[in-house]
Amino acid sequence: MNAINSVSEFHRLLSLPEPRHPLVSVINLAESVFLEDKVWNGFVNRFYCVALKREAKGKIRYGQQHYDYDNGVLSFTAPNQVQYLDLQQTECGSGYLLIFHPDFLLAHSLANSINDYGFFSYAVHEALHLSAEEEDDLISILSKIDKECQHIDKHTQEIILSQIELLLTYSNRFYERQFITRKNHNHQLLAKFELLVEEYFNTDSTMQQGLLTVQRIAERMNLSPNYLSDFLRLHTGQNTQQHIHGKLIEKAKEKLSTTNLSVSEIAYALGFEHAQSFSTLFRKKTEMSPLEFRQSFN
Repeated sequence: MNAINSVSEFHRLLSLPEPRHPLVSVINLAESVFLEDKVWNGFVNRFYCVALKREAKGKIRYGQQHYDYDNGVLSFTAPNQVQYLDLQQTECGSGYLLIFHPDFLLAHSLANSINDYGFFSYAVHEALHLSAEEEDDLISILSKIDKECQHIDKHTQEIILSQIELLLTYSNRFYERQFITRKNHNHQLLAKFELLVEEYFNTDSTMQQGLLTVQRIAERMNLSPNYLSDFLRLHTGQNTQQHIHGKLIEKAKEKLSTTNLSVSEIAYALGFEHAQSFSTLFRKKTEMSPLEFRQSFN
């Protein structure tokens, strides 16, 4: 797998001059041209990327799925995410890319808190659609970052990182707005999620499938795990794992109270490989062991 290791190398691949700062850059897509290079056939970036795209045409592939490059306005990628770009069908269009290397965050609180921004793990088709006002807010921040890159001194890192934090905070707000305003789509997603969870626990082959995981149900919904969890947390107050555990405990209580199956048999029927793991989770969620719960019905 090819790697784009530096901001400077990425500039070269977009036919741009050397960046003014070695670890951070704001790239104007209208001034960029993809250099013919085999790297685009499969690559990972070693830096964070925030893409504000306008009229960008083409297809990009994450894993085995293809997404339209112009499907969405603002998207985020973290370092080391595998990507594929089809140069034959791709144009830079217009817009901006903010790229910054993880080393730029060292000794700053953002080095840790950036992991709290789940949208860096969202898929391309889960991009953020901005209003004109929201887009203007973000372009203003990008302009300040770009201007600051021209005057490197002992204050540069702190000023730029404060602007990046502001951009990420705004993006959090805008994603929450998007989750809320897309009502029909949201209702369909919630209904589909509930149906898939219910179907999983009602099928006879659950034991063979193993435990229901966040990754598995996210794949069934064609969503990234982080996007699904953030969506559910905003609309229901619980993330995906909490929903799964809630349904699992509900089914366990049903079996404990209405059947003569042993605790081990119930654990295996719910997808657990070890009965002890089931008992531990059950006690954590109910403050009772499975046997104590069963005995409370006798």
